Amino acid sequence: MTVRYYLYISDAKVDMLLAQIDPDFGRRSTTEAGVSVKLFSARRSVEAPVPDRTAKLERVLRHLDETGQTGSVDEPGPYFRGTLPMQWGPLDGGNGGSLVYFGGRTGQTILGLGGAGGHVLGSSAPQAQEFAPSSVPTLLSGLASAFAADSATPPAEESSLAWVHTAGRLLRGPRQPVEFVARRLLSGPSPYPELDARPGMRVLLGSPLYVALAD
Repeated sequence: MTVRYYLYISDAKVDMLLAQIDPDFGRRSTTEAGVSVKLFSARRSVEAPVPDRTAKLERVLRHLDETGQTGSVDEPGPYFRGTLPMQWGPLDGGNGGSLVYFGGRTGQTILGLGGAGGHVLGSSAPQAQEFAPSSVPTLLSGLASAFAADSATPPAEESSLAWVHTAGRLLRGPRQPVEFVARRLLSGPSPYPELDARPGMRVLLGSPLYVALAD
């Protein structure tokens, strides 16, 4: 198993996917071995341990790779993986929820990753049940709350990717190299090409299955 220093694991997404791709994974099972010598039979029962969160995550990642669902940041499939320097921190998601947001870019793509703050390892943030922290409306609401006051030209409401672009320009703090696998939520051409370093930039918003420190 790959050894990683995890910053974030979405147990909710991992469990949801695992229930669909391998519903028997993690169930307590028994294996029996029988030895019969003439009229004598010895039987032994061994109980398998319940897999931990990283074992479940690795099972899901393996399935996504084997089925060709994992693309790259510049060419995402339904899911995508990457290793990038990214800035990250908490956002106020509204509705009493806590969000965490990671922002970075490649030479072709402005990337944002957002999810529930309670999935950050070591976090004590409660998980609200009345809304989905990794949903597009909640993520965009969190970005708007965090960056609207700092943006000279707030994005139009109809341009969802504009908030991701704005967050990429306004995020502060040190960058850390991280690796991740995420679910693609939104993708499209840059809404502000005049602000980009090169023509043809795209914007991508995803919700991570995991984020870990990278060397």
